[in-house]
Amino acid sequence: MAEEPTPAQKLIGDFAPKLVELTDDVLFADVWERPGLSPRDRSLVTVAALAALYRTEQLDAHLLRALDNGLTKDELVEAINHLAFYAGWPTAMSAITQLKEIVETRTPGTD
Repeated sequence: MAEEPTPAQKLIGDFAPKLVELTDDVLFADVWERPGLSPRDRSLVTVAALAALYRTEQLDAHLLRALDNGLTKDELVEAINHLAFYAGWPTAMSAITQLKEIVETRTPGTD
């Protein structure tokens, strides 16, 4: 039976197979699995970087991953509040509205 395609494969698999390979094999199978930080901590760092750099197209997936990796809604709200003073108010407002939408659409009890 075939494996379920990864998110990168679904998004750009036929268009950019090498980028998919690097995403799946290097970023998520190597970098994200290194023992120096927990998945929870890696998620917090990643969400902070994506929010601060205004990479909204990648933020939704990583906010979901952060919740799945054990960060709570309240922790993510606090991190975004903190970022407002370092990354800018509009950036924080965009990130917080994305988080709000995700939390409101998730199944109750999963955040």
